[in-house]
Amino acid sequence: MKKLVALSLFSLALAGCVNPGKASVQAGQLEGHRFVLESVNGVAIKPSAVPPEMSFGEKMAVSGVMCNRFSGQGKLSEGELKVKGMAMTRKLCTEPQLNELDATIGDMLSKGAQVDLTEDQLTLATAEKTLMFKRAN
Repeated sequence: MKKLVALSLFSLALAGCVNPGKASVQAGQLEGHRFVLESVNGVAIKPSAVPPEMSFGEKMAVSGVMCNRFSGQGKLSEGELKVKGMAMTRKLCTEPQLNELDATIGDMLSKGAQVDLTEDQLTLATAEKTLMFKRAN
């Protein structure tokens, strides 16, 4: 009986060390890195002269380019990235896919997107869209 009690207590102690939830991405994992967009909803994007990308600076300053350049102050909370007061240039691009990406990234970052970082793969996701990026530096 004593062995059973000891084994039970040992099992409970080990169970307390296990993290059942997925760890959220932390700002330090993103800051100082640039990510190039590879696909939207699993479909590879067309190559362009200026590849769509997103960078993270100090204190979660977010900037990048799809067709237009964008920037703002990002905030990570429980695996969600939001950018308040995002600024974006407003030129019309000849490539329809890039124009659509401008709208997508603006919507995702202002409303909030779930963030996942697995090795060099960054994923931003909402119920409607999933953007997959590859770390460039």
